[in-house]
Amino acid sequence: MQQQKVKQLVIAGGGTAGWITAALLNKVLGNIVNITLIESDQIGTVGVGEASIPPIQHLNAALGIREREFINATQATIKLGIEFENWRAPSHNYMHAFGDIGKDFPFCDFYHYWLRARQQGSSADFWDFSLNYQTAKQHKFTHLKHIPNTPLSGLNYAYHFDATLYAEFLKELTITRGVKRIEGKIADVKQCVDTGFVQALALLDGQTITGDLFIDCTGLSALLIEKTLNTGFEDWSHWLPCDSAIAVQTKSTTEPVPYTRSIAHDAGWQWQIPLQHRVGNGLVYSSRHISDEQAKQQLLDNISGEQITEPRVIRFKTGRRLKQWHKNVVAIGLSSGFLEPLESTSIHLIQSAVTRLIKLFPHRGIEQSLVATYNLQSKVEVQRIRDFIILHYKLTERTDSAFWRQCKHMSIPDSLQTKIDLFKDTGKIIREDDELFAEVAWQQVMIGQGLEAQDYHPLADVLSDEQLTELFSNLKTLISGTVNQLPTHSEFLARMKNN
Repeated sequence: MQQQKVKQLVIAGGGTAGWITAALLNKVLGNIVNITLIESDQIGTVGVGEASIPPIQHLNAALGIREREFINATQATIKLGIEFENWRAPSHNYMHAFGDIGKDFPFCDFYHYWLRARQQGSSADFWDFSLNYQTAKQHKFTHLKHIPNTPLSGLNYAYHFDATLYAEFLKELTITRGVKRIEGKIADVKQCVDTGFVQALALLDGQTITGDLFIDCTGLSALLIEKTLNTGFEDWSHWLPCDSAIAVQTKSTTEPVPYTRSIAHDAGWQWQIPLQHRVGNGLVYSSRHISDEQAKQQLLDNISGEQITEPRVIRFKTGRRLKQWHKNVVAIGLSSGFLEPLESTSIHLIQSAVTRLIKLFPHRGIEQSLVATYNLQSKVEVQRIRDFIILHYKLTERTDSAFWRQCKHMSIPDSLQTKIDLFKDTGKIIREDDELFAEVAWQQVMIGQGLEAQDYHPLADVLSDEQLTELFSNLKTLISGTVNQLPTHSEFLARMKNN
């Protein structure tokens, strides 16, 4: 591989992916490499991802961004989970709430105690024991590490925010910290004849930007990783048939709720993401089951508030690049592949990709062992997230449209089938290494979609019936009492603005 030390790092493309990449690399490696970012104001971004998951708190903290500063700069609101409406069946709702549910027990999840009680006739809902869920549905929020006077964990949260404002915020922050931004369109990619390594990017205005390592943040166009290096693509559309999205912004008509809404329709699903100043709306759909015009009308029929933007169609193919790192190009963001934003993982995948690159950053030069390790870790991470998203579709009980019948009866990856079978037989979820979604996330989707385990862990029998009843009663009392004392979500946001 290339044995030239990496001193000049060039990021092709701005937007959320480009500026998160620039900000984090600069924060950690700014004294080691020179970073240049090339973007054109004439090239738009996809910019529909406006929801996140809790690890974004770690990203902002690593960049030295205070929460109040972030919330005010990006018109952010709080996100305590995602409510799935009509996914299992029309008029059926459940939530993937962040945070713990119930009480932790050694070697045995709370779910098994709940399942034992359910099999004995208990009518307690699983989400009765979720502080996040109860708080979200009552439209409340404050910072809470623990339920007062207990070791039970408090509220775990993420944000809804304006992705364009976030990119602008990061741009300003990162340029002041030394990253060089060049305005311009890339006209040509110059490669070494012998190795195929990218040597420079030629811009339309005649500038030539040389580099040792190039980061492809050009979005779905994948200018470097695919159009130049022809890396190849693994298509997952047979498991995730949606291939289009329509996005539109509307003015707010109510106070923002602290959760995302994901509303299933006949040929896909609709997102609704409340910000402080507006609402982000969109429809993800399969163009084989509904036309663009029908999808547009369906979306417009199911939104409220005055339109701020005109609906626009975005085409995508679900899958991943066969190599996220090839030669001296690393693809980050949509250039590395696409997973629909059902579980708000897009920004997290940017964050984890940059973190992985920092950990494996080449010292004396680009070694094959670094590249191979990076690609393997990237592959495993995105496959596990892929399986979690497929789960929502596969476990549907809906048969009211061709789209849902296809999802219900489709074959699925062996890795996901194994997880479903294990849960159905034993109630157990095994979290592989450091995969993104914890056991409680899988439990909520499986229960919410109607899959009930046939057995529970024998440790759940340690408690007597009386002890189990008392445990449930105490947990409900603690959670309801805590939620009653919380300020509203709107009061929290007002406090962020005023202080």
